[in-house]
Amino acid sequence: MILLTGSSGFVGRQVLRFLAARDVPLRLVQRSGSAPAAPQGARTEIVECADLFAAGRDWWRPVLAGVDTVIHLAWYAEPGAYLQSPRNLDCLTGTIELARACSEAGVRRFVGVGTCAEYDLGQGTLRADTPLKPQTLYAACKASAFQVLGQLLPAAGVEFAWCRLFYLHGEGEDPRRLVPYLHRQLQAGQPAELTSGNQIRDFLDVREAGARIALAALGDQRGALNVCSGVPVTVRQLAETIADGYGRRDLLRFGARPDNLFDPPCVVGVPAELAAP
Repeated sequence: MILLTGSSGFVGRQVLRFLAARDVPLRLVQRSGSAPAAPQGARTEIVECADLFAAGRDWWRPVLAGVDTVIHLAWYAEPGAYLQSPRNLDCLTGTIELARACSEAGVRRFVGVGTCAEYDLGQGTLRADTPLKPQTLYAACKASAFQVLGQLLPAAGVEFAWCRLFYLHGEGEDPRRLVPYLHRQLQAGQPAELTSGNQIRDFLDVREAGARIALAALGDQRGALNVCSGVPVTVRQLAETIADGYGRRDLLRFGARPDNLFDPPCVVGVPAELAAP
């Protein structure tokens, strides 16, 4: 039995799809009234919660009964607001409460989900042991969760893995993000205003990211794991590839928006090797 939080989110839907296709018994913890239908054929239970980050250990204990592994994806992530939102502190404290409940309930394995922004992004190429240097409240709370859970869970005999996500795109992506914006503008035959596009990033389709998180849960690797492609691609190259699908590179307006001077020039990860069980 795997308990999954955040299964209705951008990444969580892909983790759910991967596990359900393999007929893994699942227990989904969802916000009250928002739980999606379980994938067809899945052995899936749904537990509703008004606010899982406000849930204490007394609430979690019966929910964790019979659970072997927890995949914790839920976190506040509204584009344009999440990076410095105080709600990150609620997510951090709620995550620690969940981890404490797991240690008391006999859960065998816990997989949390972090971000490449926990690292010192000035390093360029990021390994799992690259020093941490978060620059936003969101990244700082993720890094804090990694450090606290990395001490708490192994001491209680719980296997702990932490999947750090890089630059994901694909199905279900928020329309305010870069890739949906490009598709929307190009489909409409409208110009897409961009920065210089010289930033180098590590892009990965969210379906692949979901599969890798699921494999991390089904495997036995511990500690920090990078969920990334390991392939350096400029924003310009990504935009041109998408534009080529429409035959409309002429609509790309590089330099129409100023570059962010605080944006790191290169963020590329060294991916974890996750074998299918």
